[in-house]
Amino acid sequence: MAITADQIPAQSQDKKPAHEAEMTPKPQYDRDSYRGSGKLKGKVALITGGDSGIGRSVAVLYAKEEADVAIVYLDEHEDAEETQRLVQALGRQCLLIPGDISNEQFCQEAVEKTVQELGKLDILVNNAAEQYLEKIEDIDAARLGSIFSTNVFSFFYFTKFALPHLKEGSTIINTTSINAYKGNASLLSYSTTKGAILALTRSLAQPLLEKGIRVNGVAPGPIWTPFIPDAFPPERVEGFGKQVPMQRPGQPVEVATCFVFLASEDSSYITGQVLHPNGGVVVGA
Repeated sequence: MAITADQIPAQSQDKKPAHEAEMTPKPQYDRDSYRGSGKLKGKVALITGGDSGIGRSVAVLYAKEEADVAIVYLDEHEDAEETQRLVQALGRQCLLIPGDISNEQFCQEAVEKTVQELGKLDILVNNAAEQYLEKIEDIDAARLGSIFSTNVFSFFYFTKFALPHLKEGSTIINTTSINAYKGNASLLSYSTTKGAILALTRSLAQPLLEKGIRVNGVAPGPIWTPFIPDAFPPERVEGFGKQVPMQRPGQPVEVATCFVFLASEDSSYITGQVLHPNGGVVVGA
């Protein structure tokens, strides 16, 4: 049963990134009705931001589809270890790789460690990001350097280092946002990075077709993840999700199914495209 906006109480966290373990109610990363059918059998996925939120759900559903996963995260060890436990309970391997994705060398090391320990790499999910509630007057070079290094540069780094290991049939999936299409005055720098990710996705898709690699994106709307108590004050967290036609927040599992589809042969005729799990908001393609 979906969590309604009225079930989201005011809350905040001192930690940044926020931790899923401290959220009320807990995000829904899985559902009993989801039955894997071997869509990703034998594949290996690297998921940035895989410790919690959408990334955790992607890791769990990929495991249900018989893939092994490596998850990259900053320092949310409790959340990451819980994701690892969930994946391993499904009989799959889950490699934890903590570190700063704004650092190019770390991104290279994360890819190499994935290949060394899990044997190969078939699916790259560029998902990790940071965001800030801000006005244009708040933004300086340090802020821009931080958010673009995490939200955009890391996508370039991971893709560059993953490419030598990817082969025909491999996939790259980038998390952009509804804000890339509609804009968001209070999340100015974040929305701008998500627009860059949209352009990156479209720009990479055609040249990588020569190698048989598909590149697509997912643009979530208001999803109940640690991103929300991380960025917004308690009064804006309360009732989160009412702004969309469905009048409720989406859950990570309602987004992760898009990542399963785009990673599998079900989407074999799709590249350079973006899926929109956003609660009914109509945006440009």
